[in-house]
Amino acid sequence: MQKNKYVCIHGHFYQPPRESAWLEVIELQESAAPFHDWNERINFECYARNTAARIHGTGEFIREIVNNYAQMSFNFGPTLLSWLETADPTTYRAILDADRQSWNRFGGHGNALAQAYNHTILPLANERDKVTQVRWGIADFEHRFGRRPEGMWLPETAVDTATLEVLADHDIRFTVLAPRQAKAVRKIGVKDWTPLPAENVDTRRAYLCNLPSGKQIDLFFYDGNVAKDVAFQGLLNDGSAFAKRMASVFEADDEPQLSHIATDGESYGHHHAWGEMALAFCLDFVEKKTPARLTNYGEFLELHPPVYEVQIHENSSWSCAHGVERWRSDCGCENGGQPGWNQKWRGPLRAALDWLRDELLLEYQASASQWVTDIWEARNAYIGVVLDRSQENVERFIQKYARRELAKQEKINLLRLLEIQRQCQLMYTSCAWFFAEVSGIETSQVLQYALRATYHHYNATGVSLAPLFIERLQQVPSNVYDSAADSFRVNVQPSQLTLTGVAMHYAASSIFEDYEDTADFLNFLVKNEVFERTAAGGQRLAVGRTTVVSRLTYSEKHFSFAVLYLGQQHMVGSIALEMPRVAFDQLHGEMTAAFRNANLGDVLNLIQSFLMQIRRCKYKPLSSGKAIGRV
Repeated sequence: MQKNKYVCIHGHFYQPPRESAWLEVIELQESAAPFHDWNERINFECYARNTAARIHGTGEFIREIVNNYAQMSFNFGPTLLSWLETADPTTYRAILDADRQSWNRFGGHGNALAQAYNHTILPLANERDKVTQVRWGIADFEHRFGRRPEGMWLPETAVDTATLEVLADHDIRFTVLAPRQAKAVRKIGVKDWTPLPAENVDTRRAYLCNLPSGKQIDLFFYDGNVAKDVAFQGLLNDGSAFAKRMASVFEADDEPQLSHIATDGESYGHHHAWGEMALAFCLDFVEKKTPARLTNYGEFLELHPPVYEVQIHENSSWSCAHGVERWRSDCGCENGGQPGWNQKWRGPLRAALDWLRDELLLEYQASASQWVTDIWEARNAYIGVVLDRSQENVERFIQKYARRELAKQEKINLLRLLEIQRQCQLMYTSCAWFFAEVSGIETSQVLQYALRATYHHYNATGVSLAPLFIERLQQVPSNVYDSAADSFRVNVQPSQLTLTGVAMHYAASSIFEDYEDTADFLNFLVKNEVFERTAAGGQRLAVGRTTVVSRLTYSEKHFSFAVLYLGQQHMVGSIALEMPRVAFDQLHGEMTAAFRNANLGDVLNLIQSFLMQIRRCKYKPLSSGKAIGRV
């Protein structure tokens, strides 16, 4: 082993947020079959497997099972880790444990890097959004890994000087970029810069980047040739070949050199079957059969600080040859396109979202300033509420930032405004622009966040921005629909679910499920004042009075319901807001008695009577005629 030769393999593990903007859970995605959704499928193929990767010996003998995360540099998108924490706690804990192991192994430098929160292209974000993305990414990292991050992964490695300034301002020591993002280098202390041809930077060292503010940040530029071989040229077919390729870049001298690559972490098991095994074999081979040793970026910087400084290409990235145009123009970069398609929709879509963000921001500035002392600090600190939705934590947050004691409705409206700001962050998730068509599931997902933001705004102000937003979407072209507005109506608006809609789902599911008097239901809390379910053969009747409470804003609605299940696909029922208790008790008693006496005609007539109560009180009936089923 040569003393000054090092290998570092970085995996960027990330999935876009897929949760319903209304339910905060991932709904069934048939394209991921036989799995429930794509997160579940990729976890099975990649994330979980890398916590227990097999290293084969001779024949079929398994020589060792290792946690790859303990031996490689990695970042996990916060929205992906949030999903893993609930969906696969075993894998989640193994990832956190791997960082702790690497901290001990690599001289107090953990393998994990933070990531800007929800994969926004930071050079295209305004200054305040840059700060929020970085602050939220750091806070999420600290919450999970229990330490301050040294490095931060930039989504798509998209960078400009203003973004580096924000990183440096938040004590981020380094980030990793693609080789084509280096513009010029010089040895520290030398006057003249040496311009770099495309992808011609020496990737085997760290570089210092001096910023206009006087601050500094260190940069690594990964080996693009080896990274491409891993991602696209089958290098993961052979773990020993992978290791030898990593070691092949070294020169036989005493200069410290770092062989390192960065790829999508999904390469190791999802994009390439058994890629996690090739990675495990490679890492083991490097340590035992090459002159190099494994390291991570933080340890390498401590051992070998930069002796060169670098200038970057502004507005550049690793996945667009045109800089950051893939996320704002028809630059020609796309995935999944059909002959004749274009991406002229990208710029108008971003303009429509920018308009909505700015309109919503005006309300946030005007209203939130009545209740909190510093609206921007409150927004940046709101990630603490996202990470812990307990009522105690929410109250602590409000007490810390409120100007005064807030009334219940003021708290609800403040939380609505902060949720609007969260949705506005999510609606800039980069995947919405990455692919070929504006009606794709990735773009529909961010438009769902936009719709959710307008809904919160309407509840807070009584004014709906949705019609004006749809007008702007009509100016966004599509390769499939007449405009993005048509896709919005077909693919996005049906996802909308009000508190009344949640109540309807709860009422229907109460026919089949046993709930406590106070129970979690989707992303809500339901509290039963009265509930009775009666069964007779295959038929069931459920009658109740319940309060449904949003776990996000603590807004609530009180409703009464009656649901009759007739077997197979037949269910009828009704739901009413604010029905007088006297009227409810009378109908409850009469319905239950009629059902027990097998007078289904009388039950149906009483449900009609229930509907008449709804009409008088402006209540909304539950859809009937088919089973809603389990929710």
